[in-house]
Amino acid sequence: MDNPRTEKVAIVEEITSKLTASSAVFVTEYRGMTVGALATLRGSLRQTGAEHKVYKNTLARFAAEQAGVEGLTELLVGPTALTFVTGDAVAAAKALRDAARTNPLLVLKGGALGANTLSAADVTALAELPSREELLARFAGALEAPLVKTAGLLQALPRNFAYGLAALIDKQAA
Repeated sequence: MDNPRTEKVAIVEEITSKLTASSAVFVTEYRGMTVGALATLRGSLRQTGAEHKVYKNTLARFAAEQAGVEGLTELLVGPTALTFVTGDAVAAAKALRDAARTNPLLVLKGGALGANTLSAADVTALAELPSREELLARFAGALEAPLVKTAGLLQALPRNFAYGLAALIDKQAA
């Protein structure tokens, strides 16, 4: 851009700051979607800590180059929207995948997770992962299982001794 307008520079700076602040960015094609469907998608993504926004591709390319996310430039062709994820990337990918299942006009093109570029298949695979809460619950269960077994074994010794003692007393009384 030889002599850019200040509005365009501001937009490029906005996109660059969102790219650097985001843990993940997903690129989708929204050709043919209604305004209501896009509003529903934005609402479901907002619940996961993501923001779905449409920018001009040329400005988004400049911002991606400035932010050091080179892999996005190939995906910014046609009517594309960027989803900036500040929360859980898996939850946002699941929301996009579910929206794409219900609305075939929404197409996942790919994205970036940190410095790594993702293809559409990678985003779908990311959506198949369990959620953060589920992984934490599994981890807590794995930590709890040996402790529960140890507590059961430690309770069994006095309990069995008490049963044996009661049986001996009953035998003596009879």
